[in-house]
Amino acid sequence: MTEYEFILKFRLPDSKVDPDHFVGALIEAGCDDATIGIGQRGRIALDFCREANSALDAIVSAIADVRKAVPGAELIEASPDLVGLSDVAELMGCSRQNIRKLMLAHVATFPTAAHEGTQSVWHLRPILEWFLTQQQRSIDQTLVEVSEAAMKVNVAKEARRLPGAKVPDQLDSLFA
Repeated sequence: MTEYEFILKFRLPDSKVDPDHFVGALIEAGCDDATIGIGQRGRIALDFCREANSALDAIVSAIADVRKAVPGAELIEASPDLVGLSDVAELMGCSRQNIRKLMLAHVATFPTAAHEGTQSVWHLRPILEWFLTQQQRSIDQTLVEVSEAAMKVNVAKEARRLPGAKVPDQLDSLFA
């Protein structure tokens, strides 16, 4: 078993209920391996450090535990997945300017942004793969695995919004 670190953000079923109300139920449901953030009314974030056979198993079991404790909770995002250049710089241990310089110098091979704009956003998994293959950087394998699992969960969550989209059964049941 490997220990995986990830964050899950949820919208609560009733925004008028104080998120603190759910803390006990979350711990009872198996989320005692998470730091629970309740700062914004109607939202809850859980920073997990969970043991599992795979990162996807860890994230899937954590989502199931949250939904057991808070029926109707809607997953907003699993992370680490969507990142900006500052996030990438922090993970790589360098400056944002250094990452931007690398991106501009390798425009043909640097991963395409999921959203380009004033604040561009990338999926972390392709960025990590680029650093592994193109820059021969050493990357923590559990980070690679958890970023891939988070990306799969987020893409599956969004795909369910499209009429007729096919989502893998293991992920589809998380959002039913």
